[in-house]
Amino acid sequence: MNKSHHTPLVHLQKRKVLKWYEAWGIRTAAIILAFVACAIITMIVTGLNPFEVYGKMIYGAFGTPRKSWIMGQEIALLLCVALALSPAFRMKFWNLGGEGQVLAGGLACAACMILLGDKVPNALLILIMLVCSMAAGAVWALIPALCRAKWGTNETLFTLMMNYVATQLVAYYVIVWEVPKGSGQIGIINQSTEAGWLPQIGNYKYLLNILIVFAVTMAMYVYMARSKHGYEISVVGESENTARYVGIKVEKVIIRTLILSGAICGLAGLLLVGGTSHTVTTTIAGGRGFTAVMVAWLAKFNPISMIASSFLLIFFKQGSAEISSAFSLNQSYGDILMGVVLFFIIGSEFFVRYKMHFNKKSGKGAE
Repeated sequence: MNKSHHTPLVHLQKRKVLKWYEAWGIRTAAIILAFVACAIITMIVTGLNPFEVYGKMIYGAFGTPRKSWIMGQEIALLLCVALALSPAFRMKFWNLGGEGQVLAGGLACAACMILLGDKVPNALLILIMLVCSMAAGAVWALIPALCRAKWGTNETLFTLMMNYVATQLVAYYVIVWEVPKGSGQIGIINQSTEAGWLPQIGNYKYLLNILIVFAVTMAMYVYMARSKHGYEISVVGESENTARYVGIKVEKVIIRTLILSGAICGLAGLLLVGGTSHTVTTTIAGGRGFTAVMVAWLAKFNPISMIASSFLLIFFKQGSAEISSAFSLNQSYGDILMGVVLFFIIGSEFFVRYKMHFNKKSGKGAE
């Protein structure tokens, strides 16, 4: 009996592990193609010169020294939350509670500033703020970690619900501490004395925040790549059964890792309240707890690579605001451009993992 078959036009082959520069070469090519695609979309949809649009985006991010410092500050804060989430994600503990953990840290920081601002020296106050903020974030992450380790609860839903609890807790204390009464907001805390405000280095308002996050980035890289704890996190992420077989106490690793994750989120809350805004609101985290998930995933949970992914997202955020005002485009257009770029970046991971072979002919055969 004769059978006919077609030779497939495309054959996929799984790659061996690429060298880091080869993988990043593919990703860089994807980003370049993404900007070309964005240029074409810009010409078709708006009729604008894409080079003018890109020029305005660059101006929106770096056009003045103030814009550059704000850009650096925003990158640092987003990176800080992404660094907090990455150990949990590498362990396959899907911590979506970064937003709530940042709010918990920020609320603890504000409480210290309000209640102790005129009672202790400023240096001691800042130290107390640091301890309390990191402890509050750690506790907020510890609750779902304990429930997952002891009773196997779903950490995704649990951490999401903790975000809502933290938001309402902040809303309650905003009313308790509101100034003036009836305003529904706290206002600038200790504006006259600046008690609890993180010190400014020279004339650079955000430099201290950036330096702190840079130090955390380096420490997290060493922790994840070179320490025993980082190794245990990787093993638990690969297989909990394997981890138990080799003698790793999985429950202990889960709890320890989430305490670290929440503590760094709490540090981000301190930087927001004590180092940037000097107040606390229900929206002070600004969605960073969710955006940081994308930053961590794009960087494959590598702390150094997260600098690049944080830069990319903040660049589009700052640039989108500029083109919205310059060309009378709404904010959604910037989101469209960012979506196209992310689509290409995510798609590039397919080509990092697989190699495509094209057959010269697709013919029929017998038998």
